[in-house]
Formats: sequence, structure tokens, C-alpha cells
Amino acid sequence: MSRTPALDRHPARDDARLRTVVEDAAMGRWEGARELLTRTGGDWDRRIFRLQVLARTGARLTFADTWAQAEPRSPHALALLANVLALRSMAAGRGRGRGEAMEQAWAACDTASDAAPADPAPYVVMLALLRFHSPVRDPEWRATLHQVWRQVTERDRWSREGHHEILTYLFPDWHGTGGELFHWAQEQCAHAPRGLPLHVMPLVALAESHRSRTEADGNRYGMAVHPWTDNPSTSQAWDDWWVHRVPVRPHAHFTEDANYLAHALSFAGRYREAAEVFDAIGPFASDTPWSYCGDAATLFTRHRTWAQRAIAT
Repeated sequence: MSRTPALDRHPARDDARLRTVVEDAAMGRWEGARELLTRTGGDWDRRIFRLQVLARTGARLTFADTWAQAEPRSPHALALLANVLALRSMAAGRGRGRGEAMEQAWAACDTASDAAPADPAPYVVMLALLRFHSPVRDPEWRATLHQVWRQVTERDRWSREGHHEILTYLFPDWHGTGGELFHWAQEQCAHAPRGLPLHVMPLVALAESHRSRTEADGNRYGMAVHPWTDNPSTSQAWDDWWVHRVPVRPHAHFTEDANYLAHALSFAGRYREAAEVFDAIGPFASDTPWSYCGDAATLFTRHRTWAQRAIAT
């Protein structure tokens, strides 16, 4: 195995083109974003990832607004503006219903969808808006969620981000229950073809359950009773995603999903398998789920070292 790399926390991860565009955007230049998103084409997974990363910069600056004003019919400018306005509405506060900021973001999604009817990205943003701004367990809002979800799956049946938005919606801290969360994740995995990263969703549910229980019970529930040992969700993610994935062109959120798998394998003591996942992750550690069990960087580095030792013996 190559020398252990330092950690790289850049949101663009290994997307070198996106890194350059983010730097340009931070200086107010949007032409690079236009070129990048145009070249991304109908790769919806990569498009959504790039929009999300660019929106993090655009939410606190004005380059996305300037671009949309300069090219008001550009589907790329409009999709980015929808993401930006959604982030700004979330910064205004959670669970406020259809306030002005939420309505503005929702309208931007509608406009972006009209400009590019095949693009699922605006509907994924709508899912996020519904999760963040919905009154708790409101049936009318949940009905709208189902309608938007159908729009996503009609355009991209196995949308990674769309599925994760619904999964997050069902977190007990948002609008669901633990039972709903695990049931939905397993139900989706039962229908998803092998090789898709959706098979990591039960590990996301498991990690969220651990985080929630730790937060609620404090010192009475610690790592001595962590849920990853002999949990079938770990083998499921390994067998149904990792073994059958296409490694030559990983999906855009690969490192986030791989971190969940590396974490689960490590806490299950399956270090020889974890070493393969760590090697594929490289320096791109993610905060979650490592931060649910301690300091993220420390735990990632420690378990990566133990995995390297396991295959060296």
C-alpha cells in the first residue's frame, strides 16, 4: 500500500475540475461553472454533486445571482440559483413553513425545472426544502413530498441524492421514526440492483440511530454497546454495493458512502476488508459517521492505520 496520505477536507473531493471552478466562483467568476455544468451533461449524479458544492460557495456570495441575471434562460444558472436560494432559506431557520425565503427557493426550483424538464436536480432541492421547512409530521406536506419524490424517480430511478433526502426526512430528529427509517432503507435496497451505492443506506440509518441514542442517553449508552458488531447491514453493503460496484468511474458521492462502509467494517473488526475501502477513499475522510463516535479525523486515521497493519501481517 502507498504511503498514508494526509486528510483532504475539500468539499469537491477528487473532482479536480470542480475544485478549480469553486476557486473561480469564490472570486465572483461564473463562466467556469457554466462550462463545467454544460460538460457534465445528463450525468445527473455528478451534476447534482457539482451544484451542491458550488451552492455552498454561492450561498454566501453573489456569483450565482449575477449569473442568473446575466443568463436568465440558462438551465445551469437557474439550477444553481435554486440550490443557493434553498441554502439561504435554511440559514433563516428550520421548520418555519412556507415563509418568504422558502417560497422564493421553491419558485426558483419550478423555474429551473421548466428550463430543463428532464433534470431531476430541482426536485431534489424541493425534497430538501420540504424536509427542512415542513411542520413536524404534517400530512399535507408529506403528500407533497410523495409527489416530488415521484418527479425525481421518473427522471432518475436510482438517484443517490434523492434517496438520501427521503432517508434523512425519515430521521427521528426530522419527520420519521426509527422503524420507518430502517424499513424504508431496507425496502429500497430490496429493489435496487447490485452495485448501486443505495445499499449503504441501512448503514446510514444505523449510524443515525446510534447518534440519536447516544445523544439521548449520554454516558449510559457508549461505544461498549455500539451496534456495528455482527450487524447484517455491513455485510449487505459490502456484498451488494462494494463487491459489484464499477470502480473505474465511481459515483460523485463515492467517498461519503465509502466512509460509512469503512466505519462499519472497522467497528466490526473487519480490518482486512476495511483496508480495501480505506485505500479507495484515499485522503477524503468525511465527518459523518466518524464524528458520531468521537473526533472524526482521529478515528479515521486510527482505524485506517489498524487496517493497514491487518493486511501487512
